[in-house]
Amino acid sequence: MPSTDRPHPRPRSYAPEPSALLITGTVGVGKTTAAELVGDLLADAGIPHAVLDLDGLCRAWPAPEDDPFQQRLLLANLRAVAVNHRAAGARHLVLAGVAENAGERNALQEALSLPLRVCRLTAALDTVHTRLRHRHEGDHDPASLPWHLDRAGQLDLVLDQAAFADDTLDTTQLTPEAVAATVAETTGWLHHR
Repeated sequence: MPSTDRPHPRPRSYAPEPSALLITGTVGVGKTTAAELVGDLLADAGIPHAVLDLDGLCRAWPAPEDDPFQQRLLLANLRAVAVNHRAAGARHLVLAGVAENAGERNALQEALSLPLRVCRLTAALDTVHTRLRHRHEGDHDPASLPWHLDRAGQLDLVLDQAAFADDTLDTTQLTPEAVAATVAETTGWLHHR
């Protein structure tokens, strides 16, 4: 359940400097679910934050031929959204999305104007494929499942070679709640009282 749908304590005074966390990994590994649950943990602790799905910031059609994943649009929108969330009181931004290399990580950090920590989620490819099949059940676009199944392995190799994450977490045997708790731990945000 998204953090905005349930009561939480009032925001408390909070010491750490504002910063951001990118939860990245291949398609179907659980980035968005983990980000939402990290948001719930922060809300439960009274820590002002925002959760952003990077795919939603660049979902537009058609994509330019020279920018098929809409990175320019993503960065432009992220700049504006980050400013707005910070102005509304968010101390930390939790991002779910893909950065394929250190250059993309740096571009995200520049757009945010915040220090950015990166946590990569991994899982066994058969586990990712199972999650993708479950996610695409009844999909209105049946051609998207084969693309995502192919992309999962390809993107995992790209991320293995890039090796730019600060932390890596194998989620194969973990519940979404355990993933979120472990990811949140990497930030240190929950330890400041």
